[in-house]
Amino acid sequence: MSSTTTIDAINNAIRAHGPWRLKLQVAVETGHSEITPDIAKCDDCCEFGKWIYGSSLSSETRSGMPYQVVKRLHADFHACASKVLQLAVDKRSDEAHALLKGEFDERSHTLIVALNKWKRELAMNEAA
Repeated sequence: MSSTTTIDAINNAIRAHGPWRLKLQVAVETGHSEITPDIAKCDDCCEFGKWIYGSSLSSETRSGMPYQVVKRLHADFHACASKVLQLAVDKRSDEAHALLKGEFDERSHTLIVALNKWKRELAMNEAA
């Protein structure tokens, strides 16, 4: 897979964060969600997860630190989203809101920072 294709996949993952947060916010406010906590926890079901676990990435990419870090942070992001949803559907909105504004936002930010760093590294390698 080319660096450009990988950068496109990373950009798509970054864009997907806004809708995820919005879905969680709606679930916290309403106590309902179209996604179950079990599905939210599944880090290989979203488009980025399918890509990161898929066969299009080389073994060299998979063994690299950026991939390993992003894969772990992506799993952490989904685990936290699942916790927020579980609290939301259990009608524990105060706790869900606190988790969303705290740990979830931190995990989301950390993942986006790692994705952007990986993207910069790929662009530098491509330019070299």
